[in-house]
Amino acid sequence: MKLEKVTEGTTKRRYDDACGTALALEFLGERWSMLVLRELMFGPRRFGAIKANLPGISANVLTQRLEAMEAAGILIRRKLAHPANVPVYELTRWGYEAEPIVQVMGRWAARSRRHDPFAFMSTASAMQSLLALVDRAGLADWRATIGFRFPDDGFLLRIAEGDMTIARVEEPVADTVFSGDTMAMRRTIYGKQGLDAEGLLGLRGDPEVARRFVDLFRLPEKIA
Repeated sequence: MKLEKVTEGTTKRRYDDACGTALALEFLGERWSMLVLRELMFGPRRFGAIKANLPGISANVLTQRLEAMEAAGILIRRKLAHPANVPVYELTRWGYEAEPIVQVMGRWAARSRRHDPFAFMSTASAMQSLLALVDRAGLADWRATIGFRFPDDGFLLRIAEGDMTIARVEEPVADTVFSGDTMAMRRTIYGKQGLDAEGLLGLRGDPEVARRFVDLFRLPEKIA
């Protein structure tokens, strides 16, 4: 394979370093970029939906990040088919390949004593936390479907062959369906505070499946 020195591009390089990590930081190292990536991990989203789930970001900064990530080939802008006919942003196949980075970073940082598990959490962030913190050994020899119905979002989780996948859906149909907001999700899943009470997740479906699912998750121990 012939190696060529890259001297031109659409953006100014910030690092004179051949390491792929340096290039990854050029793509995703700006403030908010990784969180934009996270919000798109479960499918295309409208500009307003992305902004609503990133408290503190301005419309101007979000526009800049989306444009930069599009120029880098991480995402595309397209219009949904009729009858929606609205513009959305969607990760490219290469963009989706960054999902393990989001999970590893989240799992690593959750060990810090600065991690606040009860700060604002978007629905996409909540689902990414499940992928990052699930006990993989507990998935073995189990097949199940789990739904999450948030006030403005829905997800379907499939457990099979020792793995767990998550997809955004309009209305989850599953063995058991949890309902509530992301704060209730954290109290039930990570706080082990129970179900079907004020401030906790509601439940529809098989309670045994729900119990086994909740038992799969623990927050990691903090660093000394």
